Amino acid sequence: MLLAHDDAPDNGAAPAVLLLHAGVADRRMWSPVAGHLTHAFHVISPDLRGYGDTPLPPEEYADADDVAALLDHLGIQDAAVVGASYGGRVALELTARHPARVRQLVLLNPALRGIAPTADARAVDEAETALLDAGDVEGAVRLNITTYLGAGASLSTREALAGMQRHAFEVQLAADEDAERTGEGPRPVSVDVDLARIAVPTLVVSGAHDLDHFREVARHIARTVPGAEHVELPWAAHLPSLERPGAVVTLLLDALRDDPDVHAP
Repeated sequence: MLLAHDDAPDNGAAPAVLLLHAGVADRRMWSPVAGHLTHAFHVISPDLRGYGDTPLPPEEYADADDVAALLDHLGIQDAAVVGASYGGRVALELTARHPARVRQLVLLNPALRGIAPTADARAVDEAETALLDAGDVEGAVRLNITTYLGAGASLSTREALAGMQRHAFEVQLAADEDAERTGEGPRPVSVDVDLARIAVPTLVVSGAHDLDHFREVARHIARTVPGAEHVELPWAAHLPSLERPGAVVTLLLDALRDDPDVHAP
């Protein structure tokens, strides 16, 4: 299945940059950022399965394989991969499963399998589950907007993110209902990631106001990936590209251009 995606016009032989969205969003979360990168890069932003315009069919899949197939479809040999939260986890899985396709990683508050959730993350997960079990999708949407967007995010940003999260819940809950009725549902493959074997330049970015869990994940990745750098943004919560897109554009341009002054918050 080909992922729905935006493919900004290729600037000649410009290097490719792949933007992978967070699990509370879809590819539209990159709208405030992507246009500011296209003068220097070939920018691709897909919707992963169950998000945005990409369906969630009842079959086995790995997000990393879906992304590699998209790069094949677009004729892209390799890309710098920018992943936010869940998209950061997919970026790491792509690097582990298809290492030749990734030349650089920028991970914004990434997720990672195998790291035990902290108390605050468990509380959010339990509250979300309780709301969804009770049929309160709007309550679950509000919970995630409050949890994952910093206080400085604009009202329009909050409304846009709420629309993305609401749609994702609808698609994913419908897939769950179909699986209960038919016995056939989506079957995501768990991809092992050996951080010590990642061999591309890696920048890990965390937010000082994010959940403790994601801050610990960022520290763990930065400690374990050889040569990785870690920057904590003092103003950021979980989604800095939506909270202060201009600051994230600057950070990405510096990182992706290999600027010697890179990573200054």
